[in-house]
Amino acid sequence: SHKSSKREWKPLEDHSCTDVPWLLLFILFCVGMGFICGFSIATGAAARLLSGYDSYGNICGQKNVKVEGIDNSGLDLTHKKYVFFLDPCNIDLVHQKIKSLALCVSACPRKELKTLADIQKFAETNGSALCSYELEQSKYTTDPRAAKLCPKYPVPESAPIPFFHRCAPVNITCYAKFAEALITFVSDSSVLHRLISGVMTSKEIIMGLCLLSLVLSMILMVIIRYISRVLVWILTILVILGSLGGTGILWWLYAKQRISASAAETQIAKGNLQALLIYAISATVFTVILFLIMLIMRKRVALTIALFHVAGKVFIHLPLLVFQPFWTFFVLILFWTYWITVLLFLGTTGSPVPNEEGFVEFRMVGPLKYMWWYHVVGLIWISEFILACQQMTVAGAVVTYYFTREKRNLPFTPILASVNRLVCYHLGTVAKGSFIITLVKIPRMILMYIHTQLKGKENACARCMLKACICCLWCLEKCLTYLNQNAYTATAINSTNFCTSAKDAFVILVENALRVAAINTVGDFMLFLGKVLIVCSTGLAGIMLLNYQRDYTSWVLPLIIVCLFAFLVAHCFLSIYEMVVDVLFLCFAIDTKYNDGSPGREFYMDKVLMEFVEDSRRCMKEAGRGGGAESRELKPMVGADEE
Repeated sequence: SHKSSKREWKPLEDHSCTDVPWLLLFILFCVGMGFICGFSIATGAAARLLSGYDSYGNICGQKNVKVEGIDNSGLDLTHKKYVFFLDPCNIDLVHQKIKSLALCVSACPRKELKTLADIQKFAETNGSALCSYELEQSKYTTDPRAAKLCPKYPVPESAPIPFFHRCAPVNITCYAKFAEALITFVSDSSVLHRLISGVMTSKEIIMGLCLLSLVLSMILMVIIRYISRVLVWILTILVILGSLGGTGILWWLYAKQRISASAAETQIAKGNLQALLIYAISATVFTVILFLIMLIMRKRVALTIALFHVAGKVFIHLPLLVFQPFWTFFVLILFWTYWITVLLFLGTTGSPVPNEEGFVEFRMVGPLKYMWWYHVVGLIWISEFILACQQMTVAGAVVTYYFTREKRNLPFTPILASVNRLVCYHLGTVAKGSFIITLVKIPRMILMYIHTQLKGKENACARCMLKACICCLWCLEKCLTYLNQNAYTATAINSTNFCTSAKDAFVILVENALRVAAINTVGDFMLFLGKVLIVCSTGLAGIMLLNYQRDYTSWVLPLIIVCLFAFLVAHCFLSIYEMVVDVLFLCFAIDTKYNDGSPGREFYMDKVLMEFVEDSRRCMKEAGRGGGAESRELKPMVGADEE
């Protein structure tokens, strides 16, 4: 019999629910996340975060309950709606909070107050007392305690932050100093100022270039369909020209700059020369490495080209696939916003506890301290779940496309049909798959955290071990992600649960190991070239546009921002393409394993893939059974047909 595995693959014949216990577990987990949010709101954290609170534990703008052992607590602050910090610039970077007495006041000082007399006058005219509650307004200038209980003057002009009733200094220079203190690696702050001013002066160019990268990605998605055969060569030639051109331009700029610099011996000119030399050398190294990789990879391209061709057709039949990254991104942003909001709530949750200085802090007591951990696990699991839903949706749509013999009979929108199938039957599978990734990700994050903590302490051996563990976990995570992707495809085909699907998919992948390697390297490399092309085009446009600024050092940041954005956009679009190719490959492998083109066992595949199969069979006959790498590579497929 031609069955080489225990169970036949029955594409799309029956739909059944998979991994229901995992779905229930996931729902329970989400209920727990909701409970954390509800708990923090119920304990007044939301009110504290939005309305603000003073150092004595009173929430501004309402009546308060007295805290044991604190004098100024339990005040009625209905008319004092704003939080005012006596020394707003005194930030404690370690604990990320402002080290200053905070009070509730009825209005923020809208102009600078230079002396205590000004503060007293402001209190009398505006009715807003900026000194601590126990000082009467008439005694501001006479009472000796005023030095401690009144704001540090001059009091900067400040305005309330919208929605969060805090008075913040209008001139943020005092915070800028902290920003510079945080960026310790830039020893010379003038460099930092030049970089930031470079970004500010060219922000229109940056926006334009980001838009350009989006348009280029869209165009590339459309073009890949029509020229997948030519694409490899076009991309190869473009990348060769691009990398050579980029390197050439940099060397040319360097030479030109060197000639002009020999005339003017200034520090900035020398800095520019050095920067350009470094850019030029790194570009040269990059070019050489690219050429070597291209030489090695040129053989294994035929199947990949065929698959890319079919993937192009998939996008013609399912144009909505292109917008997949958008809605995934949108859902992720919504979830992350919710997560950060709850995180901020958790920061102000807890019961009031007096601290050493006699002020009130809010601390969690007992087992509630561990809600943080639950919340963090939630971030990873639910984010992975959303990404896995995207994979499952794409897999479902492509599988429907592949295993429908008459493309005219496709459902009206295969993607919506796929989403519907996912929601009705396969959410449990997705929850389980994303949980497995989470299990690998969390230890990796903990190890990375430990690694950063060990930075100063020079224990080279321990840090090396940690690095190795982090690398292993990262590799494991990548392998699992790939296996998950194929398991979702198998689930979409057979409606089997996660473990069975993963096992079936794994068997197929092992049987086609050489092809998997070829597709993953050549295909990923083609997509990588696509990304490089988009980044290079955007970067080149950026160099052309920014060239009017003579100061080369201030180019760096705008260019880096633009290139990063271009890479992210290209990655989002082309990762969908990669998913489609992977799903098509698994379908193709199953198709060649169980069908041989004879009556009753016709192929489902596209004629482009049929041509590939015919060609490879012809090659095998010519090469004979034993000789040549090609025949070895194709043995699994033909072997499966003849068993």
